[in-house]
Amino acid sequence: MGFWLQLLGPHGFLRIFPIAFLLVFLSGLVPPQGISSPLGDQFYLNALLDRAATLRLAEEREWQVLLHYRRTWLGGVESMQDDPGFFLAPQGKTNPQAELAATLTHFFVDDVVGRSKQPAQCAFVARYHWLKERLQFDDTRLPPLPCERFRQWFDEFNADAISLIFPTGFMNNPSSMFGHTFLRVDGKDQTPQTRILAYTINYAAQLPPDAGIEYAFKGLAGAYPGYFSTIPYYLKVQEYRDIDNRDIWEYRLKLTERQVTRLLMHTWELGNAYFDYYFFGENCAYHILSLIEAAEPSVHLLDSFPAYTIPVDTVRRLRESGLVGEVISRPSRSTLVRRKRASMTGDERGWLDRLIRNPAGLQEDGFHALQLDRQAFVLETASDYLLQHSAGAGEDGAPYREKNRTILRARSELKVTPSDLPIEPYVKQPDLGHGTSRLGIGAGWRNQRAFEEASFRGAYQDLLDPEPGYTPDAQIELVSVGVRHYHDQSQARVERFGLINITSLAPIDGLSQVPSWKVNVGMNTIRHNGCQLCSNGVASGGIGATVESSVFKREVYFAFAEAEANYSRAYDERHRVGGGGTIGMLSDVTDRWKLMLSGTYLRYALGDKSEDLRWFAGSRYTLSQDWALRVEYNHRDRDNDVVFSIQAFF
Repeated sequence: MGFWLQLLGPHGFLRIFPIAFLLVFLSGLVPPQGISSPLGDQFYLNALLDRAATLRLAEEREWQVLLHYRRTWLGGVESMQDDPGFFLAPQGKTNPQAELAATLTHFFVDDVVGRSKQPAQCAFVARYHWLKERLQFDDTRLPPLPCERFRQWFDEFNADAISLIFPTGFMNNPSSMFGHTFLRVDGKDQTPQTRILAYTINYAAQLPPDAGIEYAFKGLAGAYPGYFSTIPYYLKVQEYRDIDNRDIWEYRLKLTERQVTRLLMHTWELGNAYFDYYFFGENCAYHILSLIEAAEPSVHLLDSFPAYTIPVDTVRRLRESGLVGEVISRPSRSTLVRRKRASMTGDERGWLDRLIRNPAGLQEDGFHALQLDRQAFVLETASDYLLQHSAGAGEDGAPYREKNRTILRARSELKVTPSDLPIEPYVKQPDLGHGTSRLGIGAGWRNQRAFEEASFRGAYQDLLDPEPGYTPDAQIELVSVGVRHYHDQSQARVERFGLINITSLAPIDGLSQVPSWKVNVGMNTIRHNGCQLCSNGVASGGIGATVESSVFKREVYFAFAEAEANYSRAYDERHRVGGGGTIGMLSDVTDRWKLMLSGTYLRYALGDKSEDLRWFAGSRYTLSQDWALRVEYNHRDRDNDVVFSIQAFF
């Protein structure tokens, strides 16, 4: 009691003022909630915060790229990153300034942050080095943190360059139709032959083991988290080339050593954070571009993809930006076998087919009558085929592996060097193909009624489109619409709408008996029961076979058994369901001219009992990479339709 009376006496204020001042001063040094007391210099931190605010660093593109900020419709910004652990400020996802201030503050403490459970200096090394460069701060005045985990991870790459890897689509593997992109980190001591041992940077959705068909729907809705990972390249080659039978294209990027380092630093920052994965939007290709932007922020790669992202379009965008250097192809085993078989004589192909079925044919005199180098070539091709069919087959691949051991033993006994046949993929360099979206302007007549037509297709390719850069004999169209203006009606109407239209024509030969197939969901207009232009909902599918020949330049002949369901007010019972078949031909007459003919007969046994006989003839002439002329004739149920159009791809 006496102490307080003395303190509050006549001279008490003079005694208490220094204490009060000290307490107020110290309170200003208390860090924000959730951050421990700084280990570094608080005065220095405040100076850095002031300087960052003065320079408006939070508005600079480099910072915006590192935090994955994008403009919103309301004029603000929001990060595409969805993991709360990626942000150090509570409002960091939408507030670049708050996130920058929180980042600088965390650099002065050793608290672990994020999912990686490391101090901020080590968890966000790209942010640290950029802020150090812009603010030119003295890192000796910050807590000394060696970041050994990052250093060990970074040194493991021994990075010299970055290559973009593009496995093409494979139509009989629907999940691969649009292709895929990832990065390969090429080491300083690696050659083109040993780069298969390099590491890759891959972005993919994390799927549950039992995802099944729901993958497509949840992938559209962003219901899966997507993560970056580093995986040895040889495992990716095994997955895409050997198991999925997809050709691989390697694009070496023109990045400096500094840019390569920036890319790897940012990859480290994203290692344990997730984005919501969207199949058509924020997919593998989109986020791979975001890493390249982190390496070189001056290139605005993502601005070209505001709505959807198709991998091959991103490769084309990289070439346009001047970042693509050397391009190398790595053919799939399927391509390898088909090309080798095509170079054989008829007798050699016969022996190839026999040895694959039963290696006991190795003992026959007829095989040994072949020249030694041709025996070796046949055996090497047989081994490629058996490896193709055993890869990823588990126990089901045991018979193929046993046959392959016999083939390899026979090959080892032939003292001739391996064959060196140049193998060109069937899919030409993807980035040199046309754009995936298409606009068309045309005119024609339907049952002697003249019209003008405008058409649009979101993606990707149809059977008559120019083939360079795309899988031959394959079609996948998403979201297509055709609008016509008929002269006698003086009004425009939607003539057709396609949600999805897929066709795969897989030629059958002595080694491959893969079926062809197709599926279509959409709407067209029909002439039926007195209705001239009635809307008609369509859902159809079919399975068939395709053979290849070269009477002209190259052509394929196909046949399908198919089923179809329709819904329209033109039918007495509003619907009809039936089946039938289609035959046709698709021909490359010349490099620029393509022709397609087909005929279809369908009999509808359910609902509106009727039948439909259809004929189609179409021709395309390529003017340039992104321009083509087309003429099409359609006949169905006493309805005739002819249209001439010019088409632009973008």
